[in-house]
Amino acid sequence: MSDLISYQFEDGIATLTLCNGKVNAISPDVIAAFNVALDRAEQDRAIVIVTGQPGILSGGYDLKVMTSGPQNAIALVAAGSTLARRMLAHPFPIIVACPGHAVAKGAFILLSADYRIGTEGPFSIGLNEVQIGMTMHNAGIALARDRLGKSAFHRSVINGEMFDPQGAVDAGFLDKVVPAEQLLAAAQAAARQMQKINMSAHKNTKLKVRKGLLEILDQAIELDKQHPL
Repeated sequence: MSDLISYQFEDGIATLTLCNGKVNAISPDVIAAFNVALDRAEQDRAIVIVTGQPGILSGGYDLKVMTSGPQNAIALVAAGSTLARRMLAHPFPIIVACPGHAVAKGAFILLSADYRIGTEGPFSIGLNEVQIGMTMHNAGIALARDRLGKSAFHRSVINGEMFDPQGAVDAGFLDKVVPAEQLLAAAQAAARQMQKINMSAHKNTKLKVRKGLLEILDQAIELDKQHPL
């Protein structure tokens, strides 16, 4: 696989580990590697676990790319939103084992998954775009509106409020929180539980449930390509 995302396959479970510097920045190359890994997981008919390094899932988009010019920023966000859409429609379950911070695009990875487990600790999870001077993109608004509670959606997207892991459960970024040393075991247990469901029914139900969201995301991604961030 790639140096940026490692791929381990065992017992029907594919574990994708982000590894791009100390904050796991999401760059064009990371997104390309992520898509290759999802291609392989689909061929392996695997339940997917996405994780990062101790203390961090991702700090968001690569700021070097985001500040290198408007077109580069627009292209990166479009690629990232397209990846989120792909995750939401992936034919097999996707679990995120969040080992710490998940900020901006890191938090959107959580919102694109079927089940999310976080770790206890002094970690920040959320969408800080307005804190750092970015107007939230249309695709991000659509995804957050669908997956977060109404109060948390406004606090997160408009106010840039960040949440600790337990607060992230209440908001809708995470489904449960475990001690750090139990994270991978908890994700593997969740994956084994999901292996008991019928994958055809899972895929078809997922697409039916998310039909409206996927259509809105398609429109939002096109809108975002036309407007500077």
